[in-house]
Amino acid sequence: MNAKIVLVDSLDTRWKRFHLELKNCRKNFSEEAVHDLRVATRRLLALFDLLRSIIPHKRIQKIRRELKDHLDDLDELRDIQVLLADVSEFINDVPELAAAQERWLHEEKRLMRSTRKHVKAHDIKNLSKRIEKTREMIQNLPEENLVEQSLAAVDEAYARVLQPYNFLDSENIPGIHKLRIAFKKFRYSIEIIHPLLVEFPKTNFERLHDYQSRMGDIQDMEVARQKLTELDPASQPGFTAASNHYDSRLRAAVLNFFEDKGEALIFWRLSPDQSFPWENKS
Repeated sequence: MNAKIVLVDSLDTRWKRFHLELKNCRKNFSEEAVHDLRVATRRLLALFDLLRSIIPHKRIQKIRRELKDHLDDLDELRDIQVLLADVSEFINDVPELAAAQERWLHEEKRLMRSTRKHVKAHDIKNLSKRIEKTREMIQNLPEENLVEQSLAAVDEAYARVLQPYNFLDSENIPGIHKLRIAFKKFRYSIEIIHPLLVEFPKTNFERLHDYQSRMGDIQDMEVARQKLTELDPASQPGFTAASNHYDSRLRAAVLNFFEDKGEALIFWRLSPDQSFPWENKS
């Protein structure tokens, strides 16, 4: 597979998806639309994370910063909506969550208003011009060694996964969060360059997703605990029961992740001079 074609196709596809989801979110602002826009933004951002290792140009950095700003505008609303969806699932079992739910519903309304303004205010004219210039830069890249450069970029992303992985501790929730962020970028990088890999197992896509999701469950419970502590315990009836609920589920999520944490080592080579794990299977 031609590496230049892979990169250009990825840029075209991800830019088109981002543009489409932004238009949809402006027209039909909703929880689902915000979610789809976040995913599209993150996937486009992942491409530029990869490209900055191949094309060391300030334009790439400017695009990354702009996309990161777009993503940051959506994060708070996403957190509160995930939390409210979770509360609605468990409130019959833990009715003490009702007081917190009421406060979080008010917060969601406030964030819906502010986030909608941010989305409508996004002017992507300059971004569009930079994207087109980037497309030209990719097309002008020499084909020689481009496959190796692309794989080296993923090697770098995987090295950033191994750093927190090698110091994993079930008591260190921020460390797990650091691993999750690095792993997410690594996973998206593989999605971009996988056509360049010989005999890459298609089942790895689902396994990558599931591995990330298990860490996401931990992060969701940690966010819930933090949001709960922001409330005044004295004014929240049943605060202790609600707090115990999230503490218990956080412990369960951590145990679930650590049962298969070693799976991170099967997704990529440990160093550029080694073969890929799937190549070693007889």
